[in-house]
This record gives sequence, C-alpha cells and structure tokens, in this order.
Amino acid sequence: MIKNIKKIPGSEKIIQSILACAGGVLFALFLWGIGALEPWEAKTWDWRVRLMAQKHRASDEICLVLLDQNSLDWGRETNGWPWPWPREVFSLIIDYCKRTGARSLAMDVIFTEPSRFGQEDDEILGKSMAGFNRAASAVFPGEKTGTDQTWPKDVQKPGISIKGLDLFLKNNPGEFSFSKASFPIPEVGTNAAFLCNVNFEPDPDGIYRRIKPFGIFDNTIMPCLGIGAYLVSDPKVEMGIEQGRFQIGDHFIPIDSKGNAVLQYRGPSGTYKTYSAAAVIQSEIQMRSGETPVIAEHEFKDKYVFFGFSAPGLYDLRPSPVSGIYPGVEIHATMLDNLLSDDFISEIPISLTISIVFFLSALCAVSLSFFITSFMLMAGSIVFLVLPVLIALAGYAWGYWIPVMVCQTAVIAAILLSLAIKYATEGHQKRFIKNAFQQYISPAVIDRIIQNPEQLKLGGERRTLSIFFSDLESFTSISEKLEPEELTILLNEYLTAMTDIIIQERGTVDKYEGDAIIAFWNAPLDEPDHAVKCVNAALRCQAKLAQMRPGFKERIGRDLKMRIGINTGEAIVGNFGSSIKFDYTMLGDAVNLAARLEGTNKEFGTYTMISESTKNALEDAFAFRKIAKLVVVGRANRPVEVYEPMYRKEYDILKQVFNEFDKGYDLFYKGKFEEAEKFFASIEKFDPAASAYILKCRELINSPPENWQGIWVMTTK
Repeated sequence: MIKNIKKIPGSEKIIQSILACAGGVLFALFLWGIGALEPWEAKTWDWRVRLMAQKHRASDEICLVLLDQNSLDWGRETNGWPWPWPREVFSLIIDYCKRTGARSLAMDVIFTEPSRFGQEDDEILGKSMAGFNRAASAVFPGEKTGTDQTWPKDVQKPGISIKGLDLFLKNNPGEFSFSKASFPIPEVGTNAAFLCNVNFEPDPDGIYRRIKPFGIFDNTIMPCLGIGAYLVSDPKVEMGIEQGRFQIGDHFIPIDSKGNAVLQYRGPSGTYKTYSAAAVIQSEIQMRSGETPVIAEHEFKDKYVFFGFSAPGLYDLRPSPVSGIYPGVEIHATMLDNLLSDDFISEIPISLTISIVFFLSALCAVSLSFFITSFMLMAGSIVFLVLPVLIALAGYAWGYWIPVMVCQTAVIAAILLSLAIKYATEGHQKRFIKNAFQQYISPAVIDRIIQNPEQLKLGGERRTLSIFFSDLESFTSISEKLEPEELTILLNEYLTAMTDIIIQERGTVDKYEGDAIIAFWNAPLDEPDHAVKCVNAALRCQAKLAQMRPGFKERIGRDLKMRIGINTGEAIVGNFGSSIKFDYTMLGDAVNLAARLEGTNKEFGTYTMISESTKNALEDAFAFRKIAKLVVVGRANRPVEVYEPMYRKEYDILKQVFNEFDKGYDLFYKGKFEEAEKFFASIEKFDPAASAYILKCRELINSPPENWQGIWVMTTK
C-alpha cells in the first residue's frame, strides 16, 4: 500500500499525514482508555458550565427557603432559640407553604433524633406535615453509615413502581441499592408525603456533577429529593427505565451506564429565587396575627419549594461545577429544574467520540503537511487547537457532553507529529530549534543548541550559579481588580522591561511564574563575574521599575514594587523533564535559598536581598548593609547572613542611618534587646528594617530566649 501511495504526486505529504493522524489518534485514545484524561476532562467541563450556564433559564416554578447564618442569628438573638431549633419552628415553614398554595415542599433535612424539647414538639411538626400532605422529607441511605438495615415498621414506604426496573437492575446490579439507612423519627416518617434519598455521590475529584434519580433500600424505591418534589405534586405519574434513559410521565432523563443523570447547572448559588428561613417564619407568624407578611402571599403560589441549610456551620455546602461552595439543596432543585425543562446533559456515545477524534486528527495532520510557510503552520496550529474547544462548547449549547480532552490531545499530538515529521524530512532542524526556543531562553543557549543539537538530551551539570528570584508585591490583590486584558498588557510591559535588563547582563531567564521571574548567571557559558552581573541586573531592574511606577500607578491606582532574592552557590543546571518535553533549568538547595530570600524581604521591608555567599563574590563592586543572620524555612540549623545591596551613592546618602542600625544590630546580636530597641527607634522612620527589629526586640523582651545566638528564625516563606 505504501509503495502504491509513493507513486501518487505529493505522496510524501500523504504518508506524513497518515503517520501524524494515526499517532495522534492512538495516543489520545490510549490516554483516554486508561483514564489519564478524566481529571482534566472534569476541569474543562466545569469551565464549560461556568462559561455557558444561563441564569435566565432557571425555572421560576422553583424557589428555595434557606436556613442561612442570618436566620440562625435572628433565631438566637430575637427568640432565644438555641441550635438545633424546636421542631415547632420548622412546622411554621410547612404551614406557610400550605397557606400560600405551594405545589410541594421538599425538605433536605433528616430529623433522626427526637426533639430535645419533648415529644409534643415532634408531634407538632408531624401534624403540619400531615396537614399539608405535599411535604417530602429526607432519608440518608449508605453502605457504611446508617443505623437501620430494614425499613422501619412505623415509617410508611413510598408507593412507587418503575416499569422495566427489574430488567435494568439485572443489567446494572448494585448501582442503586443501599444496605443501611438513617431514617427520620416516626412523627416525620409517617406524615411525610414521600421519603426521598438525599445521598448522592460526587465524581472522583469531589465535584457534584451527577445525581441518580432514585435509590433502593430494603426493596423499596426512594426517589431523589428533586424527583420527590415532583412526585408529591403528581403522585400517580407513571415511571419507566431502560438502558440510557429514565422516564417520568412525559419527561425523559438521560442516564449513563451507572444510572447517573448529568445536571445542567443554571448558575452559581443564588440563581433560584431564594428566601431566608427567618423571613418565611416571620411571615407565617404575621399572617396568623392578621398582619401583612414579610413575604407576599402570592410568592409561593404553585411553586416547588425546597428547604435546606446554607449556614456554614450546618455542613450542607458542596462543591459544584459553578461554585466551590454550593448548598446541597440547590443541587436537588437543579435536578427538578432539568426535569421540568427536559434539558439534562447527554453524554455522546463512545463511537461518536472516536469519530470526532479521528476527524480532527486527520484534518489537522493533512492540513499541516501541506502548509508551507511558518505563518501558515502557526495559524493552522492555533485554529486546530481552538477547534475542539469550539466543538465542545457547541455540544454544551445543544445539551451534550463532548469529551474535549481526548479531542484536544489528539490534535496536539497530531500537530507535534506533523511538525516533527515535517522538519525532520525537510532538513529544518536549526530553524525549528531557534523558532521554538528564542522566546524562552537566552541567545547563548540557543546558539549552543544549534551548534550541538545533541544537547537537547536530558541531564545536567554542577556549576556555581548566581540565582535571581523576583516577585511583585501584593500582585494577587492587584490582578483581582484588573480585567484579563489589562492584566496581560501590564504584565507584558513589566516582564519585557525586566527581561531586557537580565539578557543585557548576560543572564539566562529560567522561567516566568505569573509575575515572578527566575533567572541565573554562569550557565551555560562561563561568566567570571556572574555575581556582579546578577546584582547589577537586580539594581537596574529596581531602577527601571521606579521609572515605570508612575505610569503603572495611573492604571492600577497603587505603586508597583518588586522584591528580589539572590544567592550564589552550587546547583545542577541542564535539561530536565521528559524525553519529549523538557526545560533548561536549575535544581538544588542554592536555588531554594534564593527563592526564600525573595520572600524574606517582606519581614524586613526591603526589596533586594542577597546572601553572604553573593556578597563575598562582589568584592568592591557595590555597597551593602547587613540585614540579619537568619534561618529560612526548610533550612533548619543552617543560618545565613543576608544583606541589602545598593549603589555607592545611595549608601552614602543613608550612611548615618545604617551606622545607627549597625549599632542596634550589634546589641541585638548580643541579646541586649532593650538597648537595641532604642537605636532602632531613632531611625525607624528612615529604615523599614529598623521597624521589624523593634517588633522583634519587644517580642524577645517579653519572651527571653534561651541560649541566644543572634539568629532570626523565619516561620513563613
């Protein structure tokens, strides 16, 4: 077959396409098959949900009554109710739902223990449930939790039957059954219209994306609370189940092989009309007294009402795709909402997923093999990388879960294979290396790799490096206030200016981590004065940022400042990673110390800090002042002296301040904290480091240390 293809014009490109496509498909399907992509798929699904969730589609037939922190505070401060509240208080919510004509009430609460206010309190709650006759309550079944192994005789069973259930359970054994359960007290269990299953499992990453429509305990069907709320209002509706779907009347719920329905969330917590439990209770009390209620009487008319907890201390907050903290009762409400709207998410068949993977990989491989210019290759790669995302988003809009990660993996693999084959067969190895790496490492490294491509193999060498770590002060809070586009522009301007200086000083930029810059000197090429160049780069960066600061302040409303930590020491530097993906970087204790010194600046109010080893390598190139002898986190029993470097003219301006600081430091080192404090106090307004020592002196005066050796032990990074 290959021989026949070779006779066709452009056959080499066809063969390249076949190889790249096959490699991409096989690689992606292998990772998909072993489950390696599942965690990433879950995260991308949550991103789709947050991006595409439509709050306006939330059913106006559903409302929530939440026992929030304000309700707890109101009950305690106004009525003197301790937690747990008297059951009579909950009966007021039921009575209000009955009074205002609610279609049903689903209570995500399990009253497993008798009221501490006496049996009469429980009887009042049971009477309210019986009087409403459309209140569903909760049961918590499980395998390890629960005290009951059979259905309690004094608790009525839901009279539910599902057509086709026996056959479905035969094909899916154990997916719905529970061996234990926690039931409510008889006063509740007997009078509730339905007892519903409120135990539903999260996905392996702990996020609640799916829910089973029902559970089975002691051969008795228990609908989930969302379904129960629907059945209470229409108990005679017919239900049926078959492979792939569950039917309730005219509504169909797509289910997976384990019987789970994938929920289509409408938005974050608060999407549904929500009322405070305190407001509902007050409204019932007011209506009994003939007063105007806080909540208008028509608000609950013909509504499906869900009652649950949202106060932090009541432990019913669960992570969902739309929010890390999401009241469990809202998940049940979402289940009912999807049922009413018939818009549950459907997972596409495996065969269709494989077809999409093959199509995308083939399209990508064929296109890239025929692209000629670098621009075409780059533009084409970007288009193909975006295409799986667009397909997945379109699928979501139509109510389908299209696995994006297996598609994305196939495309990425096809792109990489296409480029690798293209450059290998067309002899453009040097151009490939230069284009791939010029944005990330110094030109010296690129030149060495071009001259000796075998250096792309993994491994490293031990060298003495001067290591540079920088980070912007309070950048997290700054970034939270900026739009992504504004943040990107600001970061690019800042990083470009700093990187230019580092490269000019013959440094190698290791990596960027957000706003942080990591760089080093004396590799891959020898730099005899690497410490001088490193410190000079740091001081130049600080000076450059000072020039840029007014412009940044106009845009972000505050000064932008940078902390730098520098250490000189032995480290391993070279190519690290996997055989197909690696970085030219450094490893070792000297690297960790430089990172710690950057953070240590916060303790002393400084912005550039160097270690003693760096200071010793500077000779007379710069002035410096001693900051402390300290032990950083992770280097117990290995104290290091640290200094603040500066140009000579800066030092001369503050020389008198530094002399006073040194006097205070000597006393501090000798353990004479009260005397040292006086010296530091005299220069506090000129020297932030003095302020740090004043606080430390007071701390040590109040708690005198034993065997004082003048070492400041850091407790934070």
